[in-house]
Amino acid sequence: MTGVVSAIAQISGMDSVLAVRNLVHDRVRLVITLVGVVFAVVLISIQIGLFLGFASTTSSLIDHSRADLWIMAAGTRNVDQSVAFSERKLYQALAVPGVRDATRLNVDFADFQRPDGGAESVLVVGLNPDNDLLRPWDIVEGDLRDLRYPDTIMIDELYRNKLGVTHLGQTVEISGHRAQVVGFTRGIRSFTQSPYVFTSTRSALDYSRVGTDQTKYVLVKADPSADVRTVQAALADSIADVDVRTTGEFSRMTQFYWMFTTGAGLALLVAAFMGLAVGIVVVSQTLYATTVAHLAEFGTLRAMASLVSNVADFVKGTYRTLLKKNASKDYWTQKSYIRLQNPDMRKFGGGNRVKKIYLSYNWDSMNYGEASYAY
Repeated sequence: MTGVVSAIAQISGMDSVLAVRNLVHDRVRLVITLVGVVFAVVLISIQIGLFLGFASTTSSLIDHSRADLWIMAAGTRNVDQSVAFSERKLYQALAVPGVRDATRLNVDFADFQRPDGGAESVLVVGLNPDNDLLRPWDIVEGDLRDLRYPDTIMIDELYRNKLGVTHLGQTVEISGHRAQVVGFTRGIRSFTQSPYVFTSTRSALDYSRVGTDQTKYVLVKADPSADVRTVQAALADSIADVDVRTTGEFSRMTQFYWMFTTGAGLALLVAAFMGLAVGIVVVSQTLYATTVAHLAEFGTLRAMASLVSNVADFVKGTYRTLLKKNASKDYWTQKSYIRLQNPDMRKFGGGNRVKKIYLSYNWDSMNYGEASYAY
């Protein structure tokens, strides 16, 4: 029995060997296939990587905040574009039970005057540098506390050349107002290609179109003992004409808006699916050509596979084979009968049980005159 099992394992393992040999037999075709598959995989990886990177960039301001809830004008769909509302809603939020802290946040487009006379569009982010609900992150030069002073800003070092900024302390102009660069960050990018310019809430009012008694957002930190969803519902009931979103909800909304509503993300996904289609076509054509070229060999392999299946059934035994094929619910060796059936659907032996089976296989001519046997 051990020898039969070993033979089956050996024959079953031949399929992988034959498959590999079949692929490497035509090396030119193999190289072309591999090049096509690698191209498709690389294309898919690049497009998916760009999609995920862009999605993360669109919501970076939200994701780096420590706020639990964001209060915004009704209908706001992304963090970069919002309508200002009355600052009084900040104090209304502070009066809601379960709110531990709240602060203003302004995000608005402005014109940045380059030293060479050119102009660039920037996103001015006005925040409270003494409040930790949102601060510039990854500061590589300068001190966050310098933003307490009027007309001070921080920008990302990636945009230094774009904005014409060469050193700390440089004086620039934003929307006709003086600004001094007091720090540089690293890795803070904007999806709109308008660089983020961090400043205090007070200075942002000079650079943007937001009124002195207005704000774009109110960032809320819930009390640790309070349920965030309960606080969210209470804020929505207490403050009119606003939307109250959790940080996760607002982040996903912003990503969905830039990735799908604008079509930017759809283009990347379409390119990724095209790469997948290229890979499928290349592999399918290769397999089809290989199959057509070796039909006879595959016929032989199929017959061998059938033989292996029969031997495997023999090793497993009649009982397990019948159960596997769903041919019977149980198998009793003492009460099992054989019925013979003709091609014309008529049974011999009355159709009840077989009394005798006579086997004639010319054994007498092969074994020195011994007769055939009857059972």
